[in-house]
Amino acid sequence: MLTLLTLPMVFAAVLMASAIRRVPVGQVYTLYRHGKMARLLQPGIHLVLPLRDRVAHKIDLAGQTLRLEEPGSEAGEMRGTVYWQVLEPERADAVFEQVDQLIRRGAIEALQGESGVDLGDRRDLGRHLKLSLNNALRERGMMVTRVELENT
Repeated sequence: MLTLLTLPMVFAAVLMASAIRRVPVGQVYTLYRHGKMARLLQPGIHLVLPLRDRVAHKIDLAGQTLRLEEPGSEAGEMRGTVYWQVLEPERADAVFEQVDQLIRRGAIEALQGESGVDLGDRRDLGRHLKLSLNNALRERGMMVTRVELENT
C-alpha cells in the first residue's frame, strides 16, 4: 500500500522538477513545442510544460570561435580563427547547428571569388573575409567580430 502511494508522489516530484528551467546569464535557450519554436528563454528561472516543451538550442551570446584549417587559396592553406557572435537569437536559431559549415564555406567562397585582394597580406585578407562573412551572416542574426589568419 505504501508503494502505491509513493510511486505517484515520486512521479509528480520528477514532473515538477522537469518543469523548471534555469537559463544562465549570457545565454538564451530556444524552447520548441510540437516541433516549432514557441519562445526564447532569457536568463533567469522559467516554468515550461515538461512533456510538451523541449530546449532545442542553448545559445551563448558572449561569442564563439571557429578554427579554420582549409585549403582555399593559391597562396596555400588558409589557417586562422574566426570570432563570431549571435546578435538576434530568434533569427539565428534556424541555422545555429550549421554555423560552422556556413562560415567555412563562406571563407572558401570569398577567397576563390575575389581576385582584387592581395592573398599575401593577411590583414587585408582577414578584413575581406570578415566583410564577406558578415554579408552572409547578418541576415541570419549573427556577426563575425574578428578574423585572425596565420602565415602559412
